[in-house]
Amino acid sequence: MDKQAEKQTALTQERYDDLVAQLEKLRTVGRDDIAEKLRVARSYGDLSENAEYNETMDEQAKMEAQISKLEEELRNVTIIDETSVKTDVVHVGVTVKVKDLVYGDIETFQILGTGRLEDGILLDTSPLGKALLGKGQGEVAEFYSPTGNGKILRFEVLEISK
Repeated sequence: MDKQAEKQTALTQERYDDLVAQLEKLRTVGRDDIAEKLRVARSYGDLSENAEYNETMDEQAKMEAQISKLEEELRNVTIIDETSVKTDVVHVGVTVKVKDLVYGDIETFQILGTGRLEDGILLDTSPLGKALLGKGQGEVAEFYSPTGNGKILRFEVLEISK
């Protein structure tokens, strides 16, 4: 199988645009801010004992790593045609409302190839994402807890929408 095909990430146009905007902000505003902080820190003199300079260099390294990660994600994107998204089963591109059958919590996630859980995005490669793929409304997805305690987690699909 083609390595490029293995790495493809499915995103909605909206999510893709959001990631592009984040990347552009880091490349421009983020880099400009770091450059200014470094200029100020250098003005304090001896760099070998300059904590502000060292902290800013660490901040710059983290930001550059974030830029690289976003660039990599965006290189391997497939945009989901939301007009043709079907809602009969869970797949990449749908929003799914689930009920945790162990704790009773109800949560709603958009199933995508990248993002953070805090954003209401569930990765299709995560344990829950994998378990939900192909399930229809009323079906239960089961998977072993990723924390390693061997517990089986169960989620009922309550609703699937675009």
